[in-house]
Amino acid sequence: MATTKGDMSVSQAGRKGGKQTAATHGHDFYEAIGRKGGTKVRETYGHEFYEEIGKKGGTTVRDERGPQFYEEIGHKGGQKVRQLIAEGKKRAANK
Repeated sequence: MATTKGDMSVSQAGRKGGKQTAATHGHDFYEAIGRKGGTKVRETYGHEFYEEIGKKGGTTVRDERGPQFYEEIGHKGGQKVRQLIAEGKKRAANK
């Protein structure tokens, strides 16, 4: 539910501000603040934190999508790797 104050909702104002920030600072700005945030989380919570949230996320995905989902994405990943290897060999042969 969007709260309004004036002519636009909070979500509209946030979107407008986000677009302006992106236009002003660019991609590198977001990369830098993401890196700083990740570093701070790592320093604050440690390696175990990432293990814990990874397990929670994996369990949730397994419960929602089932084991078949992992088979499908594993197969797709294997196909992509096979394709990339073939492309690399082809480029190497053309040199």
